[in-house]
This record gives sequence, structure tokens and C-alpha cells, in this order.
Amino acid sequence: MDASTSLEPVVEQRPGFREFVALIAAIMAMVALAIDAMLPALPAIGEAFAVDTDNHRQYVISAFMVGFGVAQVFVGTLSDRFGRRPVLLTALAAYTLFSIAAAFAPSYEMLLIARMLQGASAAGGRTLVVSIVRDRYVGRQMARVMSLAFIVFMAAPILAPSVGQLILLVAPWRWIFVALGLVGVGLWLWVAMRLPETLPPAQRVSISPTQLRISYGKVLGDRQSTGYTVALAFLTGALYGFINSVQQIFADIFMAPHLLAPVFACVAGTMALASLLNSRIVVRVGMRFIGHAALIAFTLMGFVHMLIAASGHETLWTFALLQALMMGCFGLSTANFGALAMEHVGEVAGTASSLQGAFSTIGGALIGITIGQLFDGSTVPLYAGFFLCGLGALGAILICERGRLFHHPA
Repeated sequence: MDASTSLEPVVEQRPGFREFVALIAAIMAMVALAIDAMLPALPAIGEAFAVDTDNHRQYVISAFMVGFGVAQVFVGTLSDRFGRRPVLLTALAAYTLFSIAAAFAPSYEMLLIARMLQGASAAGGRTLVVSIVRDRYVGRQMARVMSLAFIVFMAAPILAPSVGQLILLVAPWRWIFVALGLVGVGLWLWVAMRLPETLPPAQRVSISPTQLRISYGKVLGDRQSTGYTVALAFLTGALYGFINSVQQIFADIFMAPHLLAPVFACVAGTMALASLLNSRIVVRVGMRFIGHAALIAFTLMGFVHMLIAASGHETLWTFALLQALMMGCFGLSTANFGALAMEHVGEVAGTASSLQGAFSTIGGALIGITIGQLFDGSTVPLYAGFFLCGLGALGAILICERGRLFHHPA
């Protein structure tokens, strides 16, 4: 049976399917929680450290993203050599420690350093879940597992700003980092007790210049892997631009910072619904058809939203509705593009997830930082960024697929 249609797990072992999906989703959610729970706290953090320029408060988000991206270069390769489980447990322990370090940071600079290291630790979890899923599943079934995990994972961005806001009601902003540390402890215990090693010793590879060159060559030399990774970088950049800007959008444009959490939840909810839909139809319809159609819709809606913002007709309703629709398209695209990027490089899944994750995250972070720093009191820079990111992703896929969309190669 072709790998793209296989519905059987590559490795049969505990935990069971439902717990496996839940654990993968929880580890993925760790990243979203660390980013999105910060959003309501940015004004308080800026006030505590006398950060006078509003756009500079975004560095609390950006520092995490940069550390998250850079560390992914190494994590997967280490897991290909030593196994997924020990690297994952080490990363979760480090995440806990740096969360506590951020809670006690004496200066803004030290907070940013702790955030960068917290992001680097979180990269261990986010990168390894892709490798772990690839160890057990392939092709469309991998896309289905990732979509199901993404549904549970989306509870984090839906709830995270509200969680951050609730903590701020009863405690200083530093307690948000304490809460993140407790999440790290819980995940470490879950993995330690329930997740066995998914990479058999016979399939591990040595860390040597020759082996790294071979592994990197397999990933970078695969047209599909490279093309869809570039597309993911553009889409990630649009998402990070939104996250960097959204607190200021609600505070400065709509004068409604209290609506940040509920509107953010609605926007994130469409991503969860999109992932649920994808998990139901991807095996039958195919990754390319869904992903390509969603990307085209994403790009067109970004263009429409840019025109609305530029014409001065942006309202809270247009913002929430169009952003929610675009995030739904984002969810449909990224779940399938991630699986397509991994489809041909399963024999070096750890290295592949590292390189793909590092490139898409670092590239996305740089794009997102640029979009965020262009914030000028309107949503025009954000949606110009969305439109251009959509065009960039579409161009990468057209090159990858030799000018043909929706087509599954023989």
C-alpha cells in the first residue's frame, strides 16, 4: 500500500490512540500557552520595567519565538541519535526551570533572555511531537492524527488569554510564568509515566559530519519537503504578525482591551473547527486539494481585509469575522502542509522536523516581528502582511508542484 494512503500505525505501542492524541496535543499546547497567555500582561510588564515604546513590548513574544526557532535545528538531530523520550524529558525539565527564571527576572533584559531560553526548551516538545507522530503514522493518517491533536491543542490559544487575564485579576503578572512552570511539571510526569520510546535503537543514526550531511541532504534535497516548509514559513509569519499586534489593536484601535480574550477565543475557535473538518475529510479528499484551496482562500481574504482597512471601514466586526475566516483557512493549510513536508523524509524524521521547524519558525518570527513593528495605529500593515504572506506561500507551492495545484503526483 502507498505510504500516502496507509492507515496503519508504523509502531504499535501504548499509549492508546486517544491518549496519544491528547498527549501530543498537550505538548503542542505548551507553546501556544506560553505565547498567548502573555498577551493581556504586556502592558503590565511594560509598566513594571519602564518600557516606554508600546511596540517594544512585543519583544516578550518575539524573544520566545526566536529561541523556539533556533533550538529546533538541534533537537531533532539529537532525538535521531539518542531517542525521542530522553530528549523530550530534558526539554520539558528545562522549560519548567526557565519559566520560573522568567517569573523572577529582575530586569526587562533578563526577562527577554529567560523567554528566549524558555522558547528554546519548548522547541524540544514541539519538534519532537512531529517526529513521534511520524514514528507511528504516515501519509494521510499522519495528517489525521495531527488534525485531531490540533483540535485539542487549540484549547490553549482559545483559553490562554483568558487564563492570563484571570491570573492578573488575583496576582501579579509574574504568576503567569509560575503557572507555565507548573504546566511543564505536569507534562514531564505524563511523558515519564506513559510515553515509551517510539524510535527503536536499530533505527537511530550517529551524530557525525558525514551522517549529518547525508540527513540534511535528504531533507533539503527533497523538493516537496523544501517547498512546503517555505510555505509554512510564510503562513507562520502571518500568524506571528497577528499575535504580535493583537493586544495593541484592541487597546489602541478598538479601545476595548477587555474584548481581547473573547474575540481571540472566537478567532482561535475557527482553527479548531477547521482541524476537526480536516480530520474528517483528509483521508477521502486528500492533503493537496484541501491545503491548496484553503491557501487560495486565505490569500484572497487577506487582500479583501487589507482593502477594508485601507479604506477606513475597519470595525471590530469586520476584524473579528475576517480574521476568524482566515484562521480557519490557516488551520486547513498548515495541518496538511506539515504532513506533506514530512511525507518523503520519514527515515530521518527527527532531522527533518528540526530543519523544517527551525526554518518555518525563524522565518515566520522574522516576518512576524517585521509586521508587528510596522503597527501604526491601523490594521493595514497586518493585512498587507497577510496578503503578501499568502502570495509567498502560494508561490513556493507552485514552484514545488511545478505549476500544478490540487494535483497528486503519480
